[in-house]
Order: sequence, then C-alpha cells, then structure tokens
Amino acid sequence: MTPPTVRGSAAHDAREPGGTTTRAWTMRLLVLGIVLSALNLRPAITSLGALLEEVRDGLGMSGSVAGLLTSVPPLCFAVFGVTAPRLARRFGAGAVVCAGMVAIATGLLLRPYTGGTAGFLAASALALMGIAVSNVLMPVIVKHWFPDRVGSMTGLYSMALALGTSLAAAVTVPLTDALGGSWQSGLALWAGLAVAAVLPWLPFVRRRVTAPGAGVRDAAGTATDGRSATHAQDSAGTEPAREEPPTLRITRSRTAWALAVFFGLQATAAYITMGWMAQIFRDAGVPAGTAGLLLAVTMVMGVPLAFVIPRLATRLPHQGPIVLALGVCGLAGYAGLYLAPAAGAWAWALLIGVANCAFPLALTMVGMRARTGPGVAQLSAFAQSTGYLISIPGPLLVGVLYQHSGGWGLPIALMSALMIPQMVVGFLAGRDRTVEDEAAR
Repeated sequence: MTPPTVRGSAAHDAREPGGTTTRAWTMRLLVLGIVLSALNLRPAITSLGALLEEVRDGLGMSGSVAGLLTSVPPLCFAVFGVTAPRLARRFGAGAVVCAGMVAIATGLLLRPYTGGTAGFLAASALALMGIAVSNVLMPVIVKHWFPDRVGSMTGLYSMALALGTSLAAAVTVPLTDALGGSWQSGLALWAGLAVAAVLPWLPFVRRRVTAPGAGVRDAAGTATDGRSATHAQDSAGTEPAREEPPTLRITRSRTAWALAVFFGLQATAAYITMGWMAQIFRDAGVPAGTAGLLLAVTMVMGVPLAFVIPRLATRLPHQGPIVLALGVCGLAGYAGLYLAPAAGAWAWALLIGVANCAFPLALTMVGMRARTGPGVAQLSAFAQSTGYLISIPGPLLVGVLYQHSGGWGLPIALMSALMIPQMVVGFLAGRDRTVEDEAAR
C-alpha cells in the first residue's frame, strides 16, 4: 500500500518530468539534508566546550566572560529562532535551512582567527544564527513531509544531532593535537561539516518544492495539514486550495507555556553541560583528553535514546512518566558529580547523558501538542524562542558562581535545583491536549 505521504503528492508529481523518480530523489535529498543539518546543530558549542580552557587562555578571558560565552548560544537561539517561520513563509523552509548551513560554515571558519573576544563572539553569533533558524524549522519540516512518521523522523533527526554533539566533544582535542596543538585549527575544522550540509538543500533553493499535501509553498507551516490535504486530493483529484495559517493566540495555551518552560530548563542543563562539564572533570584531576571523552559519552547517550524516546513518546497518551524518569537520572548524576567527580566520572557522564535526552522528548512533544502544520510552526517558534530566553542566565550564572566560590559545589547545587521545576512543567506539558483547543477556549 502506498503511504499517505506519497499519495498526497501524486498529482503534483505526475505533472513533472519523471514525476515518481523526481519525488524519490527529492525525498532522499530531504532525509540527507535533515541528517546533515542535524549533525551541524551542536559542534559549534561542544567543540568550544572541549577547548574552553585553551580559548580562555588564548583570548585572555575571565571565568565570568567565559560564562557569558556559554550563554551566547541560547541568546542567539531565542533572538533569531523567532524569525524562522516568517523567513520560511517568504523564502521557503529549504532555502532558509540552506542559508543557515552557510552561516554556520562561515561563522565556524572565521571565529578562531578574529584575534579578540569581541570578534570571536560575533563570528560565533553568526554560526549560532544559522543553528537557530534550523532548530525551529526541523520539527516543522518533519511534521509536513512526514505527518505519519513524526516520532521516527524526529528520532532520526535527534540521533544525528546527538551524534554530531558527541563527535565534536570526543575528537576536537585529539584532532587539535594532530594539527599541532593550535586551538584555532581545532575549532575551524568543523566548518567543513557545515559546508557538506549545504549541498542537499540547494535544489530546495532553486525551486520551491512542496511537501506532500502542502498544496502550495513548502514545509514552512503555511499549508494545510498533510492528512487533510491527502484526503482532498484523493477525493477530488486536484490539489487543495491555498489556506492561510489560522490566527492562533499561542500565549493563551497553558500547554504551550509549560512546554516553553520545560524546553528552557532542559536547554539550561544542556548548555551548562556542554560548556562546563569537561572543565568540571579537568578541575577534578581528569586529563583534558579524557574529560573530552567523558563529555562525548554524555552527548552520545542521545544517539540511541534520541531514537527510542520519540517513538515511545508517540505511543503514550501522557509523556510525563518519561519526563520524571529522565529527571531522576539527572539528579543522580549531579549528586555523583558533587560527591566523587573523578572516581565515578563515567557513571555520572552516563546518567547526565540520559537526562539530557529531554531535548528529543521536547521536540517530539512540539509535534504532538499541535494538530496542524501552522500550529506546529507557531508552537515550535514560541517554545524554542521562549525556552532559550529562559536558559540564557544558567551558563552565565554557573561561570560567576565558579569564579567567586572557587569551586564547583554551588554550580552543581544550582544544576540540581533546576531539575525539580523541569520535571514539574515537563509533566504538565506531557498531557494529551493541543494548543489549538486551549487557545480557542
């Protein structure tokens, strides 16, 4: 039986030369583009975390300034992420993601060689701008092109994201050593991966490829729901008429707010981990290379779990129990990091890695808490932008506490304390309801 996502565009494909073949290659390119883009959404951050001490020494940064540096990613994600749906409606989601990959490649190539902290921050912001728009658009693209496979495609995307995150953490230090010990070269080499991610999106720039059942435009959140459009085409034999996105007052939805706060708190934990955990281990006496591997272990836990958790989440009526299980792992990992950071380092890295899988769960819930593509676009932009705003103070505060207390006790206590509200709001966000219904009420 032909899947609904294929039937929905049959009429459109038939009007193109070699329609079926064209569509098959389009879908392959789309999956490749999603995977390569996801691989590039975290190396800009974790490669810096692995070399943070060298960058601080090279640029003369204090602990507080380094904390500011680790707060730049969520700030950029909040500021630039909110523009993604509007840009996608105007230029097409594929074109925006392609431009995002170009921005990542350019920023990563330039930032090690700017010669000062201000230039380093500006080039980092350019790369993070590209990451921000791609962050927001990935759930939207998945919802529209794969409406019946949200869980599995979100899992694939999340696996690739976790793989890129852990790969950068694991190999940045050894590659830097192999390149002569220059931290500039160790950071700049990740621009090559971003260049590769540009290529699959080029056909989506040259022509406005529409998602199955999208009717018009593309997977930017401006079209009808894939399943309803499929039904319209099957019954009438024509593409559905253009529909503008409904006016959705997303701020009226309690679920949207709960999901935004959950997203923000898990992002806080993730960016503290990516920015500071290697340094925690190094200060406990763990060698730099091993500390990078421990950070990689934390990140690599997301590879298998990022595939399993979304699939499990889509089969449950309430995702709250998963939220609680991840939170308990986080509390246990932080407790171990405080009591015996070096002795039990591998166990704490594993536990914190499991806790960080709240990210793919949050992405999955974005797709589940809205019924339509426009709803997903609005919820994704709102939850991610608001969430990243919430997460900004966390890494900065950790840097300030570390510098002024002279140790990691207070920062780890802060990380543990934030896990409690994360579990509460995540449980609320996991309830079986949609933002469209709540906003309408």
